[in-house]
Amino acid sequence: MADVNVLLTQALEEVRKINKDEIFLIKDLFKGYEWNRIPHKDRLLLGVLFIKYINDNDCVIKPIEKNTSKQQRYKKTSNNSARGIIKSNLMK
Repeated sequence: MADVNVLLTQALEEVRKINKDEIFLIKDLFKGYEWNRIPHKDRLLLGVLFIKYINDNDCVIKPIEKNTSKQQRYKKTSNNSARGIIKSNLMK
């Protein structure tokens, strides 16, 4: 399977397609079959890296409450599609 950093970059790129005030899960950023092909351990690591990235960087994604399945939910707070999502160091 792809490197988790590549998956993180893919997820952050996909956030650009999310509308302002839309609530989503990380798995919503991938096609169903793509998400199912990611090993469970890599999905967990992706979740950790995603929330760490958005907490460490000033971006347009904010974590909100978890759902009943204990999956972290996120909200896009702005339509700023290019800035504040992906820093250049991830785009290697």
